[in-house]
Amino acid sequence: MAEKTYLAVDLGASSGRAMLGRFDGERLTLEELHRFENGPVEIDGRLFWDLLRLWAEVKRGLRAAGEKTNGMLTSVGVDTWGVDFGLLARGDELLGNPYHYRDARTNGMLEKAFGIVTREEIFQQTGLQFLQFNTLYQLLAMKLSGSPLLDVAEALLMMPDLFHWFLCGVKCNEATIASTSQFYNPVRKDWAVELLPRFSLPTRVLGKIVPPGTVLGPLRSALVAETGLTKTSVVLPASHDTGSAVLAVPADSAFHPSKWCYISLGTWALMGVEEKQPIITDQVLRLNFTNEGGAGGTIRLLKNIAGLWLLQECRRVWNLAGANLDWEAINQLAAQAPPWQAIVDPDAPEFLAPENMPETICEFCRRTGQTPPADRGAIVRCALESIALKFRHVLGMCEELTGGRIDTIHIVGGGVKNRQLCQAAADACNRRVLAGPVEATAVGNLLMQAVAAGDLGSIADARQVVARSFAIEEFTPRDTASWEEAYGRFLKITSGG
Repeated sequence: MAEKTYLAVDLGASSGRAMLGRFDGERLTLEELHRFENGPVEIDGRLFWDLLRLWAEVKRGLRAAGEKTNGMLTSVGVDTWGVDFGLLARGDELLGNPYHYRDARTNGMLEKAFGIVTREEIFQQTGLQFLQFNTLYQLLAMKLSGSPLLDVAEALLMMPDLFHWFLCGVKCNEATIASTSQFYNPVRKDWAVELLPRFSLPTRVLGKIVPPGTVLGPLRSALVAETGLTKTSVVLPASHDTGSAVLAVPADSAFHPSKWCYISLGTWALMGVEEKQPIITDQVLRLNFTNEGGAGGTIRLLKNIAGLWLLQECRRVWNLAGANLDWEAINQLAAQAPPWQAIVDPDAPEFLAPENMPETICEFCRRTGQTPPADRGAIVRCALESIALKFRHVLGMCEELTGGRIDTIHIVGGGVKNRQLCQAAADACNRRVLAGPVEATAVGNLLMQAVAAGDLGSIADARQVVARSFAIEEFTPRDTASWEEAYGRFLKITSGG
């Protein structure tokens, strides 16, 4: 086939990128056209996303794609993080900047929700893990605070849905991103419309749910004039970034009998297995796993883990104080520090949005009877080892849910560049780790567009392209005895015993 070009707009919680993909029928090659910073904007103690700046960055990526392809780009699709959203009023008036999921308005909201509808009933309808920032609790926080926006809102668009609307004027709710809301029913593959009225929340804002691979239509005429992309369609990838990342796991497409699980590693680490159908059982509820939608109608049975967030925040605090540390320097500090000085639970509530992450890590250690890390290197090593031990803990849960041993852990995403953490994951879990590709989310986004165009026949075909196109590094376990002892300490610390 003649070479085709696609554009993935991949917006993460800390950065965004426009990635051009060239596909010749056998291999996919990537070219980064534009990269930019992302993060919360604080106004009077509240956290927002700078939506209009992000849109300006997306348009820069589109213009670069127009120049690079001489206007012959086949399609473009957007993926983002989950749960966050924008509201539109009559006449498609955007009602303010979307809130950031780490905003404090959802503090205590889980308990208030369970006072209205039980935890068990919410899970039975949605199959989703309970995180205080899920869309349901953001809406409940708005309701309980008397926000006037819900009274005038006529449409709710999750973050990638907003950008697809900006691109082509079509309003819809893509399935994988809708599945992060906690008012989506994964069995019916539709909104859990019975749930929202129980919280006195409107259902009129819910739009049509459409699957990944849907072709929405051409770019808006003003964008065509601005970018020169006269033949470009807007195509829905798995718009939840983890959904796109899991599509790019270079494994066969058999489900858990193939004995593999994945970790999509970035600011968050999403660890789980791929299933054909949602699993909504007391066991899944007890372990607080989630059933999120995936490409090809699959289910991502997974658990959220605080990933590189701990390191990102430590670096931010130190650099604000004048340290000027890049990631290579951070990794060197960790490599030079002695092991096992302290252990934390990366998912402890105090790590969700602390003002000073290094001090919060030290305070956790004091509270749990440990000597706090003595310096920056020890803090970073503590965070890395603790994340790896959390992987071990969640691996055991995955094996409990699937009923067998998992032999291989696929790690994909930007966190693959942290080779120390990849090796630590192999050591802590005593499993083979296959790491790569780095730009998994963009790769999955691009390959879903190729499937939509008919250039690939299936998700299985797409994964074969990943295996042919990108280098995958293998990490094998070593020094597992010391990790086994550390895991015993981890369990005592995280259980409060």
